[in-house]
Amino acid sequence: MDLANTALVNKAGSAPTGSVQAEAQISVLKKAMHLQAQGVMELLNAVPPNPPLASSGSLGTRLDTYA
Repeated sequence: MDLANTALVNKAGSAPTGSVQAEAQISVLKKAMHLQAQGVMELLNAVPPNPPLASSGSLGTRLDTYA
């Protein structure tokens, strides 16, 4: 979580309960967290799958390493 979101959380938590400003801050916070979650999922989905392991030959059948 970056510093902008931390400040937003602190500000949203310090507003009086039930005020319009507090509701707006919480709404913005939820939207920001949702956007970050979407970004994380896009990054995770972009990671290529592990290559298949070698099943024959002298290379890649005894030690499984990835660069």
